Amino acid sequence: MSPEELRDLIDGLAGSPYGGEAVDERTHALQCAWHALRDGADDDLVLAALLHDAGRAVDPRLDHERSGEALGRTLLGERVGWLIGSHAQAKRYLVAVEPGYAATLSPASVASLRVQGGPMAPAEAGRFATHPWAADAVRLRRWDDLAKVPGAPEADLDDLMERYRRRTAPAPG
Repeated sequence: MSPEELRDLIDGLAGSPYGGEAVDERTHALQCAWHALRDGADDDLVLAALLHDAGRAVDPRLDHERSGEALGRTLLGERVGWLIGSHAQAKRYLVAVEPGYAATLSPASVASLRVQGGPMAPAEAGRFATHPWAADAVRLRRWDDLAKVPGAPEADLDDLMERYRRRTAPAPG
C-alpha cells in the first residue's frame, strides 16, 4: 500500500463512529499515535498505534483485531501485525493483573471487554506476559485508552506518512 493509499485509509476514518466514544476513528488513531510519539516509541510502534483499529475499515465483517493484524503484517511485518492484533488482549491482560485498571476504562471499552473474553485467566496472563513484544502491546493499550478525548493533541499525518514511507522504502542496493 502506498503512503497515499494509507493516508486515504486514515482520512476515510473521519466521521466514523468509534464505538460510543467521544471521538471518531480518525481522531482516535491520530491521538493514539501522538501518545506513542510523546513516549519516544520507535517507528513500528508508532505506526502500530496509528493502525491498531484500522481493521474496522479494511473489512467491517471481521474481528477488527484480526483484520488489522493482517493489514499490519502485510504492510510493516510481523511485529506491527502482532501488536495490532494484541491490543485487545493487552486490555484483557491489564484487567487481570493490574488492580484498578478496569475502573479506568471507558463504558464502551468495558462493554467490548466482555465481547473480547473478559479478564485473562492467570495461566493465559502468564503466557501473554512472556511474549517478547508484550510490553509494547501494553504500551499500545495504554495509549489506546488515552486517545478518546475531544480536542486532545493528535500526531501530524504528514509526519506519520513520512515514517511509513521510510519504513517501507526498498533497501538501497
